[in-house]
Amino acid sequence: MTQKTELVSLESLLDKLPEEDRAEAYRILYGKLPDELPIPAPAQALATEHDFDVALYRFNAAPEQRRPPRIVRVGAIQTRIVEPTTAPVEAQFQAICQRTEQLVHAAAAMGCNVLGLQEAWTMPFAFCTREKHPWLEFAEPVDGPSTRFLARLARMYDMVIVSPILERDEVHGGTIHNTAVVIGNRGNVIGFHRKNHIPRVGDFNESTYYMEGDTGHPVFATQYGKVGINICYGRHHPLNWLMFGINGAEIVFNPSATVGALSEPLWPIEARCAAIANNYFAVGINRIGTESFPNAFTSGDGKAAHHDFGHFYGSSYVTAPDGSRTPGLSRTRDGVIVSEIDLNHCRQVRDKWGFQMTQRLPEYAEWLTAAARRDFEPQVISDPGLGADNGREPLAVQHRPVPRLAAPGVATEGAARARQADEA
Repeated sequence: MTQKTELVSLESLLDKLPEEDRAEAYRILYGKLPDELPIPAPAQALATEHDFDVALYRFNAAPEQRRPPRIVRVGAIQTRIVEPTTAPVEAQFQAICQRTEQLVHAAAAMGCNVLGLQEAWTMPFAFCTREKHPWLEFAEPVDGPSTRFLARLARMYDMVIVSPILERDEVHGGTIHNTAVVIGNRGNVIGFHRKNHIPRVGDFNESTYYMEGDTGHPVFATQYGKVGINICYGRHHPLNWLMFGINGAEIVFNPSATVGALSEPLWPIEARCAAIANNYFAVGINRIGTESFPNAFTSGDGKAAHHDFGHFYGSSYVTAPDGSRTPGLSRTRDGVIVSEIDLNHCRQVRDKWGFQMTQRLPEYAEWLTAAARRDFEPQVISDPGLGADNGREPLAVQHRPVPRLAAPGVATEGAARARQADEA
């Protein structure tokens, strides 16, 4: 069978357009493109020697009279695994670390201050297999070998690094979590966040391995801004993005591992939508390559057993609070993307659009609390004519009042009635 040749990037198609159409196509698809900056010679030399792509951009914000600019360079790394999945676990881990270090050096050469790695960067994405052995041997505590490895680079380059790993919580029975460790620019562990949403889609059998997160939606106040991490499948949940914004995030990383047949049409949209709705910078990071495993597995969808679950399409990018975005990295090559941003841009866009000022959090909170109850009934008002048209009696029109919830510990009339109904 002839192996499919993967498209290099969406941009490689756009660049085939006539010159007069190309700029308009980018404007419609990407908003106002950031400035492309020259690649520093040391970064380009590393990319050439070690065969990966580098990209450097600048998003521009308006100068302000009462606040100085808050210039930060934020970056992302996408890589494929190095050793085959049949190699010893330690050999796989060390090879990935060595490869990642080359790209970290390049990010530093481009002046990166805050760098995000892809989901479960220390291992192949073995969750498709449902096998516990040997894949859980890649799990490690928050202060484990990958953190110690990156802490040295964080100190060396005065860089904050977001490191998504498979975590083993040795204090709580060895429970496994999908976790992002935030390493400060002094090599210290600022904290960690555990993935909130576990996919149960096709080959993404991740509930076999780890539990839903229990860390909420933390935002980490670093030397270079307030950082949140929305891990992979959480990008499909708008409220997950929202909570990082409510907690004050200025930059939200979305470290991911996702394949083209499943999610690629969604990929360019979701992080941009989050950046627009919440007025922060968002960084979408996806691994690349096709990872093959020794034992065949099935998806429970009637298809034949297979040894891989598709091509990780990379295409990592950075998007701004106004929805403008960079071109993506390659779909087929390792790469580093760095973007210079002004964190003042977040408030400037917030002031322009007023999304936070006009949102209705009390209304949402009341209805979401009601929706979580077992006796919830959706607020649906039926057209009485629907029943008559179908030969039935007209449906009764019910105007359900908005539930009114009091502050914790304060009973309302509606809450008292609900409690009485529950007791009955």
